[in-house]
Amino acid sequence: MATKKGLKRIKNQPVYHDEIKVKRTVFLTPTAWEKIKEEAKNRGISASELVEEWGRRISNARA
Repeated sequence: MATKKGLKRIKNQPVYHDEIKVKRTVFLTPTAWEKIKEEAKNRGISASELVEEWGRRISNARA
């Protein structure tokens, strides 16, 4: 995924997707959270974006 570096960020305007992210709460074990952070770091994205990618793949697989 492109980082869109140099793009001016505007509050409440989506950058990567066609909609704004909203805050959610999930409960994870420390092991799961560390693995998510490690994988996100390896890909050069945030943990939030990694979860976003996973969630979008689920819905696309059913479409």
